[in-house]
Amino acid sequence: MGELNSQDLLRLQVFLSHNGVCSRRKAMDVIKEGRVQVNGRVCKEPSFGVDGQKDRVSVDGQSIFKKRYEYLVLNKPSGYVTTKGDRHAKQTVIDLLPSKLRHLHPVGRLDKDTEGLLILTNDGDVTHALTHPHHQIEKVYVVKLNYVLKLPEKMKFEKGVFIDGKRTLPAKVHKINRTEKSTDYCVTIREGKKRQIRIMFAKLGYKVLYLKRTQQGPIKIGKVRKGDFRTLTKQEINDLSSISRKN
Repeated sequence: MGELNSQDLLRLQVFLSHNGVCSRRKAMDVIKEGRVQVNGRVCKEPSFGVDGQKDRVSVDGQSIFKKRYEYLVLNKPSGYVTTKGDRHAKQTVIDLLPSKLRHLHPVGRLDKDTEGLLILTNDGDVTHALTHPHHQIEKVYVVKLNYVLKLPEKMKFEKGVFIDGKRTLPAKVHKINRTEKSTDYCVTIREGKKRQIRIMFAKLGYKVLYLKRTQQGPIKIGKVRKGDFRTLTKQEINDLSSISRKN
């Protein structure tokens, strides 16, 4: 206990936030006020390393137990709304999950007509780390356009396009396939404005015929079939936890 060189340890401040006590900012105050004990001793150091499996942590005398987190990757089909509480939506991504997993929430959104990778979890810190605009987490998409993207438009897209008076962050585009009727591209962006990719291409005179997200941060969709899901591997969970700790 106390050393932060183990993947099993969390800073005390993060441990409290991670397990539903309060926000990280509030946890700082709670700890410095001397209200937290680790293994029976008051600890006023927010960065103190604790092992949720072995150490006994309490706040105001109430024991805090390590929360069980779950992480899924869903291959969202077109036609499903990314929401938990829209009563008017005919089909939501939650409908694709068994009842025992419907307490999980989507990490960010995919438009109704967009397919692909959607992470679902009950880990609020991971959700914040992957979705807050400040963190600029990369998202990768396969995009099918109605025409071949010309070099000047490609350069404009990558530099950033103005949406609602603000330029989007620099992006990446490269061609991966071409047929007589369409051309496929791999697009990487670092933000998530509503219908962003469709709007960016529309402003350059192109129509998106198909859009699928294949990666968010370190997590790739893999071989998950459309409408199906998989649990994250231990390595993937560690990768997400690493991002969460940094942010």
